[in-house]
Amino acid sequence: MKYACIARHQGEYPVRLMCRVLAVSPAGFYQSRRRVCSARARTDARVLLQVREAYRASAGTYGAPRIHQDLQEAGLHVGKKRVARLMRADGLVARVRRRAWVRTTDSTHTHPIATNLLARQFAVPAVDRVWVSDVTYVPTRLGFLYLAVVLDLASRRVVGWALRDEMSAGLVLEAMQKALVARRPAPGLLHHSDRGAQYASGEYRALLAAHEVRVSMSRRGNCWDNAVAESFLPRSNTSSSAEVPSARVRTRVTPSLRTSKHGTIASDGTRRSSISVQPNTKPSSMMQHNRS
Repeated sequence: MKYACIARHQGEYPVRLMCRVLAVSPAGFYQSRRRVCSARARTDARVLLQVREAYRASAGTYGAPRIHQDLQEAGLHVGKKRVARLMRADGLVARVRRRAWVRTTDSTHTHPIATNLLARQFAVPAVDRVWVSDVTYVPTRLGFLYLAVVLDLASRRVVGWALRDEMSAGLVLEAMQKALVARRPAPGLLHHSDRGAQYASGEYRALLAAHEVRVSMSRRGNCWDNAVAESFLPRSNTSSSAEVPSARVRTRVTPSLRTSKHGTIASDGTRRSSISVQPNTKPSSMMQHNRS
């Protein structure tokens, strides 16, 4: 692999300099150039071309596991260890970018705070008995969008969602209204959220009371009380479409989201993103699943 590295950069740096840096002899390098490549080396060369292409397509955010998955889906049957070895030798390392952090929970308010009735009992036997909610942000070229989701704790499906350019009580109200219309839960449903001002607002509490929904809130500073909703939303995923310049949201007009059969927010199939915002599509697509 050292000789391959020297050959690849032969036009950029002197051969003797590279040999000295890599602790190999120039004679050994030139002799290797005269040898006939083995079948393994030829296969490595072909696979490396595909690996580089997949790496470029991900804007440098994919590591060996996802590069390997891309190659498998493209019909190239190659081992994961070979992909990792070729990437390591070629200096291809997944970039980890720091994302701007936006505070989405404001618990310094005077609204009433509900007791934590859920108490981390995340195993629910049937649907429409416990819903959990949370809010996150989506970076776009025009600023931040805010996404509110409502998840059914039994099925882990999205039952309601809303996307706006402001983090207001109207955002979470819209998400809950969509969930109530789509699922029509029986009285006694338990709704759990953090203790943010949006969820504690009078309008939100009135909506829940009108549908006989019981209210539960996390304890102060304890994200584990709402772990399912917290982990669902991609707050720190460095490979989300919002992080890739070529895939960033180009508009904030009539955005919509799509869900997979498991309820997670899915991309358009070309990127392994955790979140995708698609402009100018019907927002009702997220709610198209049968009532269990």
